[in-house]
Amino acid sequence: MGKNVVSDEEDEFEVEDEYEREHVDGHRGGRDIDDDEEDEEDEEGQDEYEKDGFIVDDVDEEERADSDEERQRKKKRKKKENYTLDEDDYELLKDNNITIPHWKNKKFKRLKKAQGVSEEPSGLSDEEEMFGSGKGGRTAKEKLKQSLFGDDEGSPLEDIAEEEEQAEDEEDGDIGEEDEMDDFIVDEENEHGAPPKGGRRPKKGGNRRAPGVSLSVMQEAHEIFGDVDELLQLRKQDLDSSEWRERKLEDEFEPIVLSEKYMTEEDEQIRELDVPERMQIYEEITGSPPLDDCIVEESNWIHGQLQSGTVPLFGNRGMGTAKEGGDLSIDKVDIMRFLDLLHVQKLDIPFIAMYRKGECLSLLKDPEQPEDDDENQDKNGKTPTLKWHKVLWAIQDLDRKWLLLQKRKSALQSYYNKRFEEESQLVYDVTRLNLNQQLFESIMKSLKAAGSEREVDDVDSKFNLHFPPGKVGLDEGQYKRPKRKSLYSICSKAGLWVVASKFGYSSEQFGLQLSLDTMRNDELEDPKETPEEMASNFTCSMFETPQAVLKGARHMAAVEISCEPCVRKHVRSNFMDHAVVSTCPTPGGNVVIDSSHQFSGVKWLREKPLSAFDDAQWLLIQKAEEEKLLQVTIKMPERDLEKLINEFNEYYLSDSVSKSAQLWNEQRKLILQDALFGFLTPSMMKEARSLLSSRAKNLLLVEYGKVLWNKVSVGPYQRKDTDINSDEEAAPRVMACCWGPGKPATTFVMLDSSGEVLDVLYTGSLTLRSQNVDDQHRKKNDQERVLKFMTDHQPHVIVLGAVNLSCTRLKEDIYEIIFKMVEENPRDVGHEMDGLSIVYGDESLPRLYENSRISSDQLPGQSGIVKRAVALGRYLQNPLAMIATLCGSGREILSWKLSSLENFINPDDKYGMIEQVLVDVTNQVGVDINLTISHEWLFAPLQFISGLGPRKAASLQRSLVRAGALFTRKDFVTVHGLGKKVFVNSVGFLRVRRSGLAASSSHFIDLLDDTRIHPESYGLAQELAKDVYDEDIRADTNDDDDALEMAVEHVRNRPRILKGLDVDLYASGKNRENKTETFYDIKRELMQGFQDWRKQYEEPSQDDEFYMISGETEETLAEGRIVQATVRRVQGQKAICVLESGLTGILMKEDYSDEWREAELSDRLHEGDILTCKIKSIQKNRYQVFLVCRESEMRSNQHHYVRHLDPYYHEEQSRLSRQDKARKEKELAKKHFKPRMIVHPHFQNITLDEAKEFLSDKDTGQSIISPSSHGPSHLILTLKVYDGVYAHKDIVEGGKEHKDITSLLRIGKSLKIGEDTFEDLDEVMDRYVDPLVSHLKGMLRYRKFRKGTKAEVDELLRIEKSENPMRIVYCLSISHEHPGTFILTYIKSTNAHHQCIGLYPKGFKFQNRMFADIDQLVAYFKRHIDDPQSTQFLRSISARVPM
Repeated sequence: MGKNVVSDEEDEFEVEDEYEREHVDGHRGGRDIDDDEEDEEDEEGQDEYEKDGFIVDDVDEEERADSDEERQRKKKRKKKENYTLDEDDYELLKDNNITIPHWKNKKFKRLKKAQGVSEEPSGLSDEEEMFGSGKGGRTAKEKLKQSLFGDDEGSPLEDIAEEEEQAEDEEDGDIGEEDEMDDFIVDEENEHGAPPKGGRRPKKGGNRRAPGVSLSVMQEAHEIFGDVDELLQLRKQDLDSSEWRERKLEDEFEPIVLSEKYMTEEDEQIRELDVPERMQIYEEITGSPPLDDCIVEESNWIHGQLQSGTVPLFGNRGMGTAKEGGDLSIDKVDIMRFLDLLHVQKLDIPFIAMYRKGECLSLLKDPEQPEDDDENQDKNGKTPTLKWHKVLWAIQDLDRKWLLLQKRKSALQSYYNKRFEEESQLVYDVTRLNLNQQLFESIMKSLKAAGSEREVDDVDSKFNLHFPPGKVGLDEGQYKRPKRKSLYSICSKAGLWVVASKFGYSSEQFGLQLSLDTMRNDELEDPKETPEEMASNFTCSMFETPQAVLKGARHMAAVEISCEPCVRKHVRSNFMDHAVVSTCPTPGGNVVIDSSHQFSGVKWLREKPLSAFDDAQWLLIQKAEEEKLLQVTIKMPERDLEKLINEFNEYYLSDSVSKSAQLWNEQRKLILQDALFGFLTPSMMKEARSLLSSRAKNLLLVEYGKVLWNKVSVGPYQRKDTDINSDEEAAPRVMACCWGPGKPATTFVMLDSSGEVLDVLYTGSLTLRSQNVDDQHRKKNDQERVLKFMTDHQPHVIVLGAVNLSCTRLKEDIYEIIFKMVEENPRDVGHEMDGLSIVYGDESLPRLYENSRISSDQLPGQSGIVKRAVALGRYLQNPLAMIATLCGSGREILSWKLSSLENFINPDDKYGMIEQVLVDVTNQVGVDINLTISHEWLFAPLQFISGLGPRKAASLQRSLVRAGALFTRKDFVTVHGLGKKVFVNSVGFLRVRRSGLAASSSHFIDLLDDTRIHPESYGLAQELAKDVYDEDIRADTNDDDDALEMAVEHVRNRPRILKGLDVDLYASGKNRENKTETFYDIKRELMQGFQDWRKQYEEPSQDDEFYMISGETEETLAEGRIVQATVRRVQGQKAICVLESGLTGILMKEDYSDEWREAELSDRLHEGDILTCKIKSIQKNRYQVFLVCRESEMRSNQHHYVRHLDPYYHEEQSRLSRQDKARKEKELAKKHFKPRMIVHPHFQNITLDEAKEFLSDKDTGQSIISPSSHGPSHLILTLKVYDGVYAHKDIVEGGKEHKDITSLLRIGKSLKIGEDTFEDLDEVMDRYVDPLVSHLKGMLRYRKFRKGTKAEVDELLRIEKSENPMRIVYCLSISHEHPGTFILTYIKSTNAHHQCIGLYPKGFKFQNRMFADIDQLVAYFKRHIDDPQSTQFLRSISARVPM
């Protein structure tokens, strides 16, 4: 912004004047000189600032009237006089502890809002501003002198700088609207308005007076600057003429930061555009919506897709036959209306489902619910239930696919036309030109008819076969030229296309006959000459013999047939209908996959049809195949394949019986054989795999959505009071409790009915079971504190996080306190606490909240366990709001594990399903705006309201919070800036009533604003209310506004008078049958506005509690399941054991052995023994299981625990015994063993088994290198990690001549282990093996290292824990399952936890971090023991094992 440049004398006057003013209004600064000096020092490390040229100048009226041109000239002159010091000078000053502002390129910039408005800098640098100097001609030396020693003539520098900054804020306050970064850059002003240390105060718009600035200062500013509006006008002129461009946010922040905060230019455009936000995102992907004439075609396509049953709308329904799809009884006209509402009228799905249901009734039916109940729910007076509008969402998804398909077809059409014109210019043969013309017309026709991505792929492959991409595509960077010429193109250039055309029908003719589009009218005429005679005319250097010519021509014909869309469509249909899947284990899989393995159910499948895969089973098969545990075959049964071949022959072979015809038919058979088995079948196998994967993922996604729906659609906990109304007071006061092992302690948090924290209580000794006097005293003290806590706050319900068996004892302790409270102080206990119940809550979601960024924003300064307890309580009060809280930019909700197979689902697809479910639920529940304004955490569901989204919701939230309360729905448009379309979409779901700050207001609030009735129907609602009111009081009232309001209030206060209203009769009487559905909604809402349609909260069942507390699932713990149990004590006829999950196991004497009568149980079992048992039965109410380990029982009925064994499961009986298998494997290894020509002390020509045997009696850390079974370009390094534990590492050799057998058998010129490269074996030993062994021995010598298997080490730790219950015990041990890794085992409370440590030459890898020694690793582990860690001791670790 342009400023007046003053002379030295004027500047001195200005400084003195400011000095006097500073003493008059000295309180404004709020800081002493020392503070200002610290601020200046802090500014040294800041980024560049923009020069805004702001100086305070006291000039008279004449000088203020200088022309703009003169100011511009002076500014340019000032710019030229800016000097900077060299970098060396700055370094010298820094070394001497002298700090002055440091800038680069003479350009200081401050962060501005990126609105594309340039701001012109003045001639003064920021340094001059900081030191309050207006002297234009000051040199760098003078500036340095002033900064070091001050200015004798002026006032204290800090005061002047402060005055200038305040004046700057006043100036900047006049610039337009509020800064969009207000919620991003925190403005931490102190009470006197001083900016935070280290930088200037961020600008705020909209307010002329900055915070902390008195009226007198504003008057002085007015005296200095004159009229502010005039100043702004001058500034605007300067901005318009400025050459300088302000820096944008994109230049200051990483794109990921701007994206997370929705601060990009695209986000701003989405916020401003008056179209529903999700619709804008949707149209960004799909392109422009369809035109009216296209909607008919699209609705036909969508209807066909739904009727075919290929859309997984309802789990297993609609996945197989067209009959199942036809059961949906969807009206095609309804689809057209829905698409019109969606694309033309820009209405969101929730709005259509609520307020336009009469236009698409058939799309709102849910086949999973009884039809009568679904249709007549509103009409029979029952409370409606939440509806998941699956058909509408499925149609929207199909609409997206259709639009993307049309977009792709349009792009291909343009490219095909362009490419064909280019090709036509290069062809001079008329015959070839005509053939190309026919091909092109055929391709364009096929492209237009293509109705799926697969069919478009078919057309594209045919086009690229006949018109391969040329140089033009390469120049444009869009289509790559093939690096190698295909055999087809070589044959075509050699002229063999002529021979290929002589075989008979073209690929297109064959395809049309195959698909029965054309009938075979004319007989195929065979050439008179034989195939070889014909081919002899086309021999050349590339194809020297007639046989070679025929082979090339046959290849061309086969490729053309395999690329023909009609042929592919016909084969695809046959293959998908008849193909079957079979699985069998690999040799490795046969050993690994036992009866309790995840893949046991798919180990032996025999000829299972593709259509029979109606769940996520294929994903397990695919995973097992990737892990090389299963062999999978997909093929057509012989009978169906034979039928297809006969069909091919019928339409392609000649019926003639001449010798020449038979010779040509032989060629044709070879062509069909090559096309079917060489090209089509392998291609269809890939497509079948892709189809099975996408289908399984879609089904899994629907199942995931169902689980989420069941959690989100549950209402808040209902108080037991019978006299409560539907106001917010009905929400319970919740006391949430999270069990803690000691650090942190068990924590109680008290929440009011709005979910705000009232009080926190830590109790470290409440759950002590020790008889020690001190422990008992501490426990009693904690009990009394909890008693007072409960008496003070009078909770309605207590929710206890269920994490382990200790929680059952904690629940008993709390009940004991409640009984004590009722007995000792019955008068202090309110009637709300009568029958106070304790319910278990799942801690999985609260733990996500505890570690999320949003929890730090909402509950700053609170510990993790408090945040968890708050989330636990809020989830009970409002599950929807709590789940929506984790749907912010961090998308923490994706980590909420709802399905054991959800890892197969793409995160974006998963979030799309989460959004779909939350949008449906949120809009049917509604958002209470005034209550939400008062409680930030309740804002979370706002983004899922129809028409809104995260960007529009955040903008609306800021506006609402500033306003403090809302009294009418109209204010959304007039005050809060919602566009008309967005307002129409959203307003019916936004509840305006007397809650929050509006509860005590005297403002009038329309009763209809507290209903789901849309403002567009207020007239109908008032008319209906008036008619009912007139009928009730037997009088005819006026139609003025007051009378209508009175009628509405009358019927709302007396809902009984509406019950008898016959809506159908009323609608027909008013000649508004088309509004019948709307009248039903109005009647329901006038009786009870925003009635909660969610399912009532039900306390967890016994099964739910059991699985929450044990941490098990129905899959991991079931009768017949094999488990490991550790014996705790032996009592006469039974042994008490403990399972890994902490559950108690009971093993009776008769279940221990088949010869149980021969000896006492105590003689055969001892404490600490580890048993492999089978679960006999489960007692969930006592958290214990009965075990059996008799050999006869363990062998029999291996699949007893598999609840739904696949009907296509057939296990092969011809399996070898283990001994035979081991022997055969050894013989096979010997047979394939190839000795190598390598001489080295650490190398021996022995097999892997012999290497283990060789190292068996050697010391730990000894190693040997031997030939690898992977071939002559590999060696294997075997390291003895521990007794019986050997790690193997593959060494890849490079630089070999593969054609020379001698070179192959010698060692390679380079050796590679992982990412490390070595020159020879000596370097391998020095750089890789020796450091590895050093770290290994360091681990084995470590004081916390323990010998034994995983189970044995666990037992040792449990004993140590029992001796030191208050300590977290841990140790390190060898991993026997994954040699080359170690296990860090620790016990915090009762269960043993395991984490993996990798051994590397550089040290130890733990939690993706590398540590040079074990002490560093252990120190890191201790610091982060409370961080959420997933147990890394899983099978997937084997893929990452370093050795």
